[in-house]
Amino acid sequence: MATARRIAREIGDAVSKASKNPNRRWYGPHMAAAVRAISERVPLVDFVIEIRDARIPLSSEYELLRKFPHFPVKRIVVLNKMELADPLELKNWMDYFQERNYLSYAVNSHNKDCVKQFLNFLQSQVRELHKSGHSSHTTTMMLLGIPNVGKSALANSLHQIGRISAAEKGKLKHTTVSSQPGDTKDIMSLKIGSHPNVYVLDTPGIFPPNLLDAKICSKLALTGAIPDDIVGEIELARFFLTIINSSNEYKKWAKLCKSQDLTETLSNESSESDAKRKRQYATDHTQDFIVYDVRRVLYETITAFDGNLEDEISMGNLIETQFAALRTVLRISEEASEFADMRVASKVLNLYRTGRLGHYTLEHVSAVSKS
Repeated sequence: MATARRIAREIGDAVSKASKNPNRRWYGPHMAAAVRAISERVPLVDFVIEIRDARIPLSSEYELLRKFPHFPVKRIVVLNKMELADPLELKNWMDYFQERNYLSYAVNSHNKDCVKQFLNFLQSQVRELHKSGHSSHTTTMMLLGIPNVGKSALANSLHQIGRISAAEKGKLKHTTVSSQPGDTKDIMSLKIGSHPNVYVLDTPGIFPPNLLDAKICSKLALTGAIPDDIVGEIELARFFLTIINSSNEYKKWAKLCKSQDLTETLSNESSESDAKRKRQYATDHTQDFIVYDVRRVLYETITAFDGNLEDEISMGNLIETQFAALRTVLRISEEASEFADMRVASKVLNLYRTGRLGHYTLEHVSAVSKS
């Protein structure tokens, strides 16, 4: 893992350096204004729901909440993007927060059943609040978190399902959802329940003015919380490949290699319309047949590697081999060779961040226990 540590350090240093730049990318006037608005409203709401990334439960902590030593309202820690994290590690993290008396919940904001269960959980918390003497007919929950942890996606899902469950009519509202960090600029209120009325406040993602810890910065960059162009997609993709090369996740794809001959036979026998469809969308890397090819190539290059993964030169050679193989399966033409690695990196990062290349938790409870 020496290579992974070196690349992580370089990425972290680049992000930390960018955060100190007077023209820093993420802490513009809108973020400073959002900090003031959020700080003023926190004592006025009934619940604070801190959204974290399930892949990095500690690095995605919302640092602004530390300004409230005696927290004025009920706080719930939500590990979003649970579908992208390692299931066993996710369970360990949920146990970790429970042992420390955190009220916590894991959610996939794109899964309706999962969001509905989460909404039921929130409604149970509201009922408990009313039993304890809360007299207001309206309950307000504020969603807080760093950029790109899925606050807006979760707010929209809660709003949609909450309105349907209450059989309410009227136009649905929507907050801005984007894969790019920092797109939410204002605080927006969405209704998620009736009798009693429950509202969530979606807020802009907030980072501290300066990010100093290189390890944290590298994980924030890889998961997409920080704009890719601060570090560069090629460097981020190399970082991801060091992780997958050193993990056991790729071993799950062994059957893809074994079934390759059968796949090729079936492919030759496929209909003309199917062949035309594949040719038509040959550059769409999200299609299943291309994703399978990417997994197969990664499996083959890792299993064929006979070097030392702890040796930086050997790991570097493996990654170069993988980039070359990925150009072929991702249908990146030789004409674009000047930008080939950049295009490979962009597609690989997208597949990683959407869970198509496995489930990875970048922080482990066992490491925290030892520290």
